[in-house]
Amino acid sequence: MTASLAPGVRRREAWAWAMYDFANSGYTTVVITAVFNAYFVAVVAGGADWGTLAWTSTLAISYALVILSAPLLGAYADAHACKKRLLLLSTLGCVAGTAGLALAGPGALGIAMLFVVLSNFCFGSGENLIAAFLPEIAREGAIGRVSGWGWSLGYLGGLLSLGASLAYVGWAQARGDTAAQFVPVCMLLTAGLFAVASLPTFLLLRERSQPQAPSGAGARVAFARFARTLGEAGRYRDLLRFLACTLCYQAGIAAVVTLAAIYADQAMGFSTQDTLLLILLVNLTAALGALAFGYVQDRLGHLATLRLTLCGWLLMVALAWAAEGPPLFWLAANVAGLCMGASQSAGRAIVGLLAPPTRLAEFFGLWGQAVKLSSILGPMTYGLTSWLSAGDHRLAILLTGSYFVLGLLILAGVDLERGRRAALGD
Repeated sequence: MTASLAPGVRRREAWAWAMYDFANSGYTTVVITAVFNAYFVAVVAGGADWGTLAWTSTLAISYALVILSAPLLGAYADAHACKKRLLLLSTLGCVAGTAGLALAGPGALGIAMLFVVLSNFCFGSGENLIAAFLPEIAREGAIGRVSGWGWSLGYLGGLLSLGASLAYVGWAQARGDTAAQFVPVCMLLTAGLFAVASLPTFLLLRERSQPQAPSGAGARVAFARFARTLGEAGRYRDLLRFLACTLCYQAGIAAVVTLAAIYADQAMGFSTQDTLLLILLVNLTAALGALAFGYVQDRLGHLATLRLTLCGWLLMVALAWAAEGPPLFWLAANVAGLCMGASQSAGRAIVGLLAPPTRLAEFFGLWGQAVKLSSILGPMTYGLTSWLSAGDHRLAILLTGSYFVLGLLILAGVDLERGRRAALGD
């Protein structure tokens, strides 16, 4: 493990960095993927036809806020060497917003939307900031495997939060509680686990970057640095192509992650407990995929690994579309798990190689901007398709596959070595 780390980085610090993935994955697993999304549609929105569209629209608002703020927030963090401080603020916001979801009962649409927007905006901001530490703690030749450590540990964190929720749901249902009674408790459990599991990150992870601006420069330096990046955009054409690729394939991933529980409920007839078991197993396969492919990409190559996983995503779409019953759908879900861990780990590692060392948070902010834009595009495409087709979720999942095809086509134009030379010449 030590041979994979940058000089001066200890194993416990790398573990502390990866523990943030462990901590925040419970939020996406329980709130976005497995529990609160289906609860929002079925209980908060009362099962109305517009429920799925309302859910995807709420997420779109939160992602739009990340899109508008991410590069400027990253530029500010680089200028003032305050990635860790901003990460703490975003963590507190996400924990508080997740706990606030416990107040969203039947019909409480405004409360649910408010706290989803707050928690998901803070989650997205923190996700970009923690990723910006990756090139500082990993050696260049091992950035894929170190990224994989974080993603795999993250899925285990998702398993912990989901397992705790599943245990509580089983106990609550056995005594006759309804979703309106047990889902709020799941939100509190998720918020608490996020807060506790993130403590090692703030205790052990070091801020290695140096301030790039005078202490009294304020926010204006962030705008100046971002304006400089826009002016030099042509110099980073491989990064721009990869961000376009990311926009496409992450749109497909976002649709799957955001709407998996809804698809399982509406198209497959899964119960809440069946859905939780499904997502539990998918998190396990995703952890294995992230860990295994983290090593594969350092040997096979980051771009080749990503191409392989995008082909896997197309296989998943075909299986889910063809599934008439649980067995084939379970297979599709676990193919998605393997590909999810691999593709997300590879994407983060590629950005780490294409980002200039003195502007990591800013460039990871651009990556976050593309990811969050895709998080609007993919789920909104799915939500609009299901609405316009009177609830045809099979058609919606089939259209999702087109995003992976576009991603493969754009990826063919990315030259990683040329992009790395441009980054080091900053």
